[in-house]
Amino acid sequence: MRQLSVFLVFAASLVCQSSSTYRIAQTYLLGGEGRWDYIVPDPPHQRLFIARQNRVMVVDENSGKLLGEVTGINGAHGTAIAEATGHGFATSGNDQSVVMFDLRTFQTLARIPAAEDADAIIYDAPSNRVFTLNGDAHSSTVIDPKAGKLITNISLGGKPEYGASAGDGKVYANLTDTGEVAEIDAARASVGRRWSTAPCKNPVAMAIDTTHHRLFSGCRSGVMAVSDYQAGKVVATVPIGQGVDGAAYDPSAGDAFASNADGTLTVIHLDSPDQYHVSQTLQTPRFSRNMGLDATRHRIFVAAAKFGEAPAGGRGRPPVLPGTFSLLVIERGPAAN
Repeated sequence: MRQLSVFLVFAASLVCQSSSTYRIAQTYLLGGEGRWDYIVPDPPHQRLFIARQNRVMVVDENSGKLLGEVTGINGAHGTAIAEATGHGFATSGNDQSVVMFDLRTFQTLARIPAAEDADAIIYDAPSNRVFTLNGDAHSSTVIDPKAGKLITNISLGGKPEYGASAGDGKVYANLTDTGEVAEIDAARASVGRRWSTAPCKNPVAMAIDTTHHRLFSGCRSGVMAVSDYQAGKVVATVPIGQGVDGAAYDPSAGDAFASNADGTLTVIHLDSPDQYHVSQTLQTPRFSRNMGLDATRHRIFVAAAKFGEAPAGGRGRPPVLPGTFSLLVIERGPAAN
């Protein structure tokens, strides 16, 4: 009887949460030249780190004010925050390095060798280590965040995209070319298990639900694969938009998100740890495929811009129109009647 009562309370909570909808509450015009990549929130300081080709912009999430920039980056992609050491880390993909900077002043402190196509970067608190995900090198560079020194490089056996720390000594990475998730033992700096994300192909974006031990892999094949990372297997797939590049999970709402280049934000609601459904498809500007979530304030940040004409022949990306880079603030509110 007690189990039934617990289930009914859980179900009622989910129904209450799913009665909410998401909307674009604010748009900040940030401007500045260059394309962008990962948006990394820093909830304790209510700021965002946004990669912009040759720098990382640091933006106040409440006002959109530019607080500063981390400069001297050649091919900016990801940012990792190691609060315990007072250091931030930004990948500089074109010169195969990582820039360590001061989290207060944003000044560069060191440049650490990584590997070809250093892209996403993650801080793992239990091991107190930073892990880069090096796409073309099929590897992860492990860094000591206090000393700012290279520890080792781990061969992953596939091309990594984004990943996540489970907070239990394990780090997970999507391998987009092999269609797998790789599990990294953070302390041993070695790969343990790996499993297929099929029928999800080309997994890129990743988010994590540590309460239910679930990983969300956003795939370029138009689905999100949900894995039980304790069992090492996919337990559900859900349709999402095309061209996904960002994913997040808000535990208090029971909602996962996928930001897609086709101009949609897919909202996926947790019904049970093995069952999910698309609760909303929010329209966003085309090519708005990068996002970050501040789960403490339940705000989603999506990058957007206006674009010019596509190159002749239809190949390649259209240029970003100068001064149009902006940030959408998406929040949850009561559903419309």
